[in-house]
Amino acid sequence: MSERTLDTSDIDQYLGKPVDSSPLREVIANNDIRRWAHAMHYPNLLHFDPAFAAASRFGKLVAPQSFPIAADDGHGAAPACVGKIPDSHLLFGGDEWWFHEPRVFAGDVISNERIPFDYVVKQTGFAGPTCFQRGDNFYRNQNGELVAQQRSTSIRYSAAAGGENVNQDDIEEPVWTDEEIAALEERKFTWIQMLHDLGHKERWWDDVKVGDQLPERVFGPHSVASFTTEWRAFIVNTWGTISLRKNDLEALGFTREMAGYENDPDMMLINPELTDGAYYGPSRGHLFPRWARRIGMPRAYGYGASMGAWVTDFLGGWAGEHGMVVHSIANYRGPALSGDITIQTAEVVDKLVDDKGRHVVQVKHKMVNQKGTTMCTGTAEIQLPKKAG
Repeated sequence: MSERTLDTSDIDQYLGKPVDSSPLREVIANNDIRRWAHAMHYPNLLHFDPAFAAASRFGKLVAPQSFPIAADDGHGAAPACVGKIPDSHLLFGGDEWWFHEPRVFAGDVISNERIPFDYVVKQTGFAGPTCFQRGDNFYRNQNGELVAQQRSTSIRYSAAAGGENVNQDDIEEPVWTDEEIAALEERKFTWIQMLHDLGHKERWWDDVKVGDQLPERVFGPHSVASFTTEWRAFIVNTWGTISLRKNDLEALGFTREMAGYENDPDMMLINPELTDGAYYGPSRGHLFPRWARRIGMPRAYGYGASMGAWVTDFLGGWAGEHGMVVHSIANYRGPALSGDITIQTAEVVDKLVDDKGRHVVQVKHKMVNQKGTTMCTGTAEIQLPKKAG
């Protein structure tokens, strides 16, 4: 492992220079919003039930704050994957998000300006020399208003090294008994009940205290079916929805067996099945254990962009319709594997009025599986309404 090298010399020429984007061909529809909320395991009536949404402060269905990435053609990873690294593969390493006031509704069009930011090479036990590369995504609506900025981190490494270090103890999925599933459903509903209890009411900044624990959120067990549902909620993964840019994955260094024609606009017109990342290309390791093990994952595993959405939705659901996540950092430590559940917790660690005059609480959040294995850690700032007086 120590003898391996990682050639990142091609990256420098791309830093700070915008990367081509792939624009949407139609406006956002209510069903795009519904599909996203459904796929992200986010049962907030605000995002799918017209009667509840009509009674909200928005007066209609509104997209979750996590939605902009659904309109991107690369899960936010494109500006964090520039320059050729020969015989490499990519995993998501984390996200930092800044959210702004414009919300997304049906009829909007989201565009993305993408600019590579920086990179660093570190030695890891997983794959030896590993490139941690970052890139910025600026999501704007049709009026040019900035909806959100995402600084995405990709982990680029030797595909062969990853394949040599698969954790054999994680090859088999855990087995859940009927009794365990029934207990799990009750546990999962506790967070959903919190959404119902809050309804259209405010969660006042005044009432939140440092040390408060947010209600636990649990979902899963994950499966190839649930991962597929997530994959299909990204708009690009339906044929013809986006005017795709030309992107040569082999030129980025992906091995031939994993590169394929994922999101290739020319092949889309010839044989679109070959362009579907659920079956071919870098993304197929998510749904096929055989290919997962080729790049270091023990079995089918979830999407980094989904994990980022889970963080935003967890915090946004607690904030309610009168609050919003304004900034978050999520560092991914391990994937959501098929058969596992995801457990999200958070603690309020500070209350403040920020430099924009917003009343904000800061939380420290964490994501683990049923074994207590850490999947994600981070912090976030959430704006909440302030009582008069």
